[in-house]
Amino acid sequence: QGQLVESGGGLVQPGGSLRLSCAASGIAFELYSMSWYRQAPGGKQRELVAIISRGGNTNYADSVKGRFTISRDNAKKTVYLRLDSLKPEDTAVYYCNADLVVPSVTYWGQGTQVTVSS
Repeated sequence: QGQLVESGGGLVQPGGSLRLSCAASGIAFELYSMSWYRQAPGGKQRELVAIISRGGNTNYADSVKGRFTISRDNAKKTVYLRLDSLKPEDTAVYYCNADLVVPSVTYWGQGTQVTVSS
């Protein structure tokens, strides 16, 4: 059974940086598209923040372009999200997702809290 474990969240001042990590186990990591979502306090649904394909292509939500960077290390079965120039509106629980199209399989991590506040 696949498992994703996020780490690296915390409290940071506006303008600061964090690096989130998501370690996968029990899956053929290199075959999965990996992404980060977030859910703001009181938010009704999770927002896609960034995605990296198994080939390394990346895409970002407009709200984080130029500030966040997603990367992956297939040898370590880990995906990262570098968060720079953080804003209070980036405050959310950040979730890691692993997705395989064929067959249709998806896994979620438990989430890690990011709070941006002075």
